[in-house]
Amino acid sequence: MSRLLTDLPGPSLATTLTAESIVVLPVGSIEHHGPHLPLSTDLIMADELSRRIVDASSLDVWLLPPLAFTKSDEHDWAPGTVWIGWETLMRTVIEIGESIAKTPARTLVFYNGHGGNIALLQVALREIRRATGLRTFLMNASISASSTENGFGIHGGHGETSLVMALRPELVSLEAAERWVPDHLAEFEQVKFNGGSVAFGWVSNDFGPSGVVGDPTTANAADGEALLAASVAQGVAALEEISRFRHTQGGEL
Repeated sequence: MSRLLTDLPGPSLATTLTAESIVVLPVGSIEHHGPHLPLSTDLIMADELSRRIVDASSLDVWLLPPLAFTKSDEHDWAPGTVWIGWETLMRTVIEIGESIAKTPARTLVFYNGHGGNIALLQVALREIRRATGLRTFLMNASISASSTENGFGIHGGHGETSLVMALRPELVSLEAAERWVPDHLAEFEQVKFNGGSVAFGWVSNDFGPSGVVGDPTTANAADGEALLAASVAQGVAALEEISRFRHTQGGEL
C-alpha cells in the first residue's frame, strides 16, 4: 500500500486517518553544493530518507510530497541556488500545518535535510501547535564529520557526498572534489558552528570560494550505505517515540 498521503482520494481521509496517524513532511533545499554534488543534494536526502523511514515503519504514518524551495539564502551568491525568504517559508509551513489540522491526524513531523532550515522549523513547531493543537516534531537528517574534517563536515563533505553516492551515484563527480575545511577555526572553544557558547552569522563562501565546508575526497559508497542504514534505523526509532510522546502524563492527543 502506498504511504503517500496525496495518493488517497480526499473523502477517504475521514476513514483512513485517525488521531493516531502521523504525517511526515520532507523539507529539502535547492542550493550550491560545490562542483561535485547536485543542487538537489538536500532535497534528495530529505525525500529519499523520509520515504525509506516511512516504508520501514509499522506505525500509521503517511508521507507528504517534499518541500524543495526553502531558506538556503546563505548560498545565494552561487548560481543555481533557488531560495525563498524566512517569512515565506514560515508562512508556508504554518499553513501546511493548518491544512493537516483539518484531517483526523493529530501529529505532524518535519523531516529536514538542510541545516539552514533548522532554526526556522523549531519556531514553526510552536507556532503550529499554538494555532492548531497538533503535536509537532522536527527530525533532522544526521551527517557526522569524518576524521579528516576537523569537526567541520557540515556541507558537501564526506557524509553528504557518501550518502548521495549511495542514493544517486550518477549525480556525483568525485573527481571534482577537494578538501575545503576551515582548520583555523578549530582552535576556538567558545565560537563554534555547533555546541559552543557563541554562535556567529555566516554565508557559505565565508570559508572559501567553493562554498563547501568539509572533505568530500574521502567519500565512498560503502560509507554512504552504512549512513543510509543507520539513518533509517534511527528514523524508525524516532517515529516510534513520537507516537508515544505526550506533553503531560496521561495527556490526550
